[in-house]
Amino acid sequence: MEDCIFCKIIKGEIPSKKVYEDDEILAFHDISPMAPIHVVIIPKKHISSANELTEENASFISHIYVTAAKIAKELGIDESGYRIVNNCGADGGQTVFHIHFHLLGGKKLNTELA
Repeated sequence: MEDCIFCKIIKGEIPSKKVYEDDEILAFHDISPMAPIHVVIIPKKHISSANELTEENASFISHIYVTAAKIAKELGIDESGYRIVNNCGADGGQTVFHIHFHLLGGKKLNTELA
């Protein structure tokens, strides 16, 4: 998608502070962090939201979760705890329509649901 901000980050058109990258996914620090540690993890293939997941394109999800655990360990939040969040659709809080996961930690997080 030519107007997708995450696709532009993947292409290097918009700079990011990368935490992890391989052939399938990219992880980078969020520019508007909601916690002391806030990393965004995205697939390099454009998928608009969880609603577009299929048997054929969903394999990256397990890869994202395994990588999130590695990132949490590298950033020193694996033992204290962290949260992985995916928002789906406008009412679910999704603001960038390229599926992505937020890795949040570095403080005690609110446990109340909105």
